[in-house]
Amino acid sequence: MKERIYNEGQLIKEKLVEISDYIYNNPELGNEEYKAVEALTTFLKEHGFEIECPYAGMETAFKANFDSGKPGKTVGYLCEYDALPEIGHGCGHNMIGPISSGAGVALSKVLSEIGGKVIVYGTPAEETNGGKVILTEAGAFDELDAAMIVHPAGETRASGSSNALYAIQFTYKGKTAHAAACPEKGINALNSVIQLFNGIDALRQHVTPDVKMHGIIVKGGVAANIVPDEAVAQFYLRAETREKVYDVLEKVKKIAEGAALMTGATLEMDRYELPYDNLKTNETLSEMFNENLRTLGITEINAPEKSLASSDIGNVSHVAPTIHPYIGLTDCPLSGHTTKMADTTTTDKAHDRLLVAALALAYTGYDVIVKNEDLRK
Repeated sequence: MKERIYNEGQLIKEKLVEISDYIYNNPELGNEEYKAVEALTTFLKEHGFEIECPYAGMETAFKANFDSGKPGKTVGYLCEYDALPEIGHGCGHNMIGPISSGAGVALSKVLSEIGGKVIVYGTPAEETNGGKVILTEAGAFDELDAAMIVHPAGETRASGSSNALYAIQFTYKGKTAHAAACPEKGINALNSVIQLFNGIDALRQHVTPDVKMHGIIVKGGVAANIVPDEAVAQFYLRAETREKVYDVLEKVKKIAEGAALMTGATLEMDRYELPYDNLKTNETLSEMFNENLRTLGITEINAPEKSLASSDIGNVSHVAPTIHPYIGLTDCPLSGHTTKMADTTTTDKAHDRLLVAALALAYTGYDVIVKNEDLRK
């Protein structure tokens, strides 16, 4: 049966490469990926998928469903397709949509015999506000027995982990006054922000090494001779688990409240971006994928990486068994978010690896269905 999946992949390779290069040549920022969505959904629709787009309240999100009508597992493949400002597809997202869509189409060709269902999801804005977070909160992935995505990189690497992230904004409000003539009549909101930074810096000694707390002052006043009546700071809090992030968050909130008490300012605290959960790789699913990669000729698979960064795929992994491996385009280190990375996605080797990644995903989806193993255990 995998031989049949392989043959189906060969039939669509040219189209997958065409879509990848098209998205590369037409980079679109998060939540503006209309051309990419049109190309991917048209391809999926041509192969019998039922398309829902827009999806979950996002114009550039979609759900493409192929149901065999027979009992079986539900496999999900996730597409990304947003670009970076000025750089374009420096993270290789132009390849991710075709990889996942190709996997879905190849697997769909054997579903009538093995049963089950395959869903390809379009997940916008990974680089900015995290479309997968919105989709997760909407319950989009609750029905999945496995969720998979493959990301381009320099070297092939097994699915690993990423840190959880919480973005919080602190707004302090005080009272203006002439900073020379009558400063005693003012309440300096900027002083609160400064004390906030000092308090967070002091906290660094008392957290584990995986915890990262980094912030900026968004607003600090309008003129040197006016006591600032409003000051705003934004922070990212990261840790290896979402539980630890929320523990650190409570400590930071107390520091923020203390900073307000020290100056007499009032304080508002708000989440200014969606929170990312840590990625929890399903090891059984990961080894299935790795074995399928080896079957397809890629035997050098680097060990999982414990990423200090954060991604919205983490949220998916908390509701469905998930993997996020990397397919190597050069077999040597290659920095992401660069024009070199973007250009590498258009090479002959990258085009070949695109199909290998799609086939490995399709093979793994097949294994999930026919082995009928509960990956949630």
